[in-house]
Amino acid sequence: MPRAREEKAGTGVPGGVAIPHCRSEAVTEPTLAFARLSRPVDFSGPDGEASLVFLIAAPAGGGKEHLKILSKLARALVRKDFLEGLRGAATAEEIVELVLGVVNAAPKKKAEAVASAPAAEENTSGPTRVVAITACPTGIAHTYMAADALTQTAEGRSDVELTVEPQGSSAVTPLPATTIEAADAVIFATDVGVKDRERFAGKPVIESGVKRAINEPGVMIDEAIAAAKNPNARRVAGGSSAASEATGPEEGKGLGWGKRIQQAVMTGVSYMVPFVAAGGLLLALGFMLGGEQVGNYWQILATQFSLNNLPDQVMLIGGQLVDFERSGLSLYLAAVLFATGKLAMDFVVAALSGYIAYALANRPGIAPGFVGGAISVFLGAGFIGGLVTGILAGLFAMWVGSWKVPRWVASLMPVVIIPLLTSMVVGLTMFLVLGRPLEAIMTGLQDWLNSMSGSSAVLLGIILGLMMCFDLGGPVNKAAYLFATAGLSTGDDSSMKIMAAVMAAGMVPPIALSLATFLRPSLFTPAEEENGKSSWLLGLSFVSEGAIPFAAADPLRVIPSMMAGGAVTGALSMSLGVTANAPHGGIFVLPAISPALGWLLALVAGVVVSTLAVVLIKMAWPNKAVEQAANLAPQTAHA
Repeated sequence: MPRAREEKAGTGVPGGVAIPHCRSEAVTEPTLAFARLSRPVDFSGPDGEASLVFLIAAPAGGGKEHLKILSKLARALVRKDFLEGLRGAATAEEIVELVLGVVNAAPKKKAEAVASAPAAEENTSGPTRVVAITACPTGIAHTYMAADALTQTAEGRSDVELTVEPQGSSAVTPLPATTIEAADAVIFATDVGVKDRERFAGKPVIESGVKRAINEPGVMIDEAIAAAKNPNARRVAGGSSAASEATGPEEGKGLGWGKRIQQAVMTGVSYMVPFVAAGGLLLALGFMLGGEQVGNYWQILATQFSLNNLPDQVMLIGGQLVDFERSGLSLYLAAVLFATGKLAMDFVVAALSGYIAYALANRPGIAPGFVGGAISVFLGAGFIGGLVTGILAGLFAMWVGSWKVPRWVASLMPVVIIPLLTSMVVGLTMFLVLGRPLEAIMTGLQDWLNSMSGSSAVLLGIILGLMMCFDLGGPVNKAAYLFATAGLSTGDDSSMKIMAAVMAAGMVPPIALSLATFLRPSLFTPAEEENGKSSWLLGLSFVSEGAIPFAAADPLRVIPSMMAGGAVTGALSMSLGVTANAPHGGIFVLPAISPALGWLLALVAGVVVSTLAVVLIKMAWPNKAVEQAANLAPQTAHA
């Protein structure tokens, strides 16, 4: 388990110390082990290899008391006298006495500095008042080490008064409102989101990862003091509800415009996917229950029949005799399911546009974003139009929200003025300027897809396969999935071929890596072997993210291998003319895929290619992380 934790982020800290730690279902009692290594090991610490190692294991669902003990130990690791005692101890008993002296010590009120903070008062002179939040992903060690590094640094200075709120796994004591109100600046040293961030609205802020507070506490304090004296310093967004709703989400502050727009598009895609998944699977169920003819006559079947008036297998519809594959209840339910799915799919472009705008401008952007998406569908601009209207609505709503208006107008801004003005601008822009050009682009793209055959279809399959396996759930992967799912709403044959290729290629990495860990476990770390036991199921379910732990730990070997298999799968799927009515589900929606045998053949071929590629590359180019993990246990045992 410490190895798995190490692969997520190095646990080395200043002073030649490492604290690998984790929570696990395999741990029944909180356990603390210590090793003084004769051969130091690299834990990605700021000052090189570590010779003092604390290994901390905590139960996954355990209580909080043991975490308080562990936090005391973590805090002691920033004290030089404690470290010198550990290095100079001649016996194991001396080390045990040192550690128990730390974990059994009464808590220092000044170190916590949150329960008895002074009441707010005007800071016209004297030291700068700074409040800080520290938080790491596990909330066990780095959270408290950062808190104490900042606190101890501030204690030796006369120009600052620092109060810290460690947001760890043990009980969190929030900073008093009076302390926050009196603060001149804020430090956020976190690797995760800050809880109740809005408490600090309007305060000058310095923000970084939690390790920087451990390594450079004095620099961060200096930056906070400078920010407190700078009227143009970056501040925590928020304030009144009207003002906060009229601005973009805080996560975007401080980022470049390109990055903010990229994040907004990814937000729109993530909100759109549930519409696609629910709608697409319902369409697939409709086809499964009623046959292909349901797609042509679903409106008549769903509205002109009922449970008391079930349709026949052969009926005269619009002067034409139609022979369905099913009849009675099965055909009627198929039409109802298909109708529900079709109506859900009609929201896809509007949801994409609406939530792109939301990501940029918060709640005031939702309505104009949805309006823009609906206009895109009406004009035939499709998902390309949805992307454009979402970005346009979000940026314009954000700009309007930045206007300085009288107080009586401010309350109307997020619910009336911003949605009204933005919807009007988006509508005029689409109808008068962008609608027809975007519709022409979408029509040309659709015509090209419909004309694909032979080598052009194979080339598209290769490109989509490479995209699906490049970043495994990241922007490139999502772009390929968006291309497939947005086209699926049209119901044409070429779009369903793209969907089949995208889904099969996205399934390759988790399955291939699971198979590779089974065939050659010595090429992978113990943590990767453990991930391999479940990643095959994620792969069969079309969850590409199951391969992320492997790619993150060893990107240069894993990602090219997965892309090779994805390209093979995409090319084979397109060349065999495989279609998929369902946008998600993997192997579990096989009845919605035709021909199923061709799709399975493409999937198996890609898995084989990726498995062989990753095994051969790891054999020819050994991974030092694997060798280090193999040597870590013997070194610790003989230290």
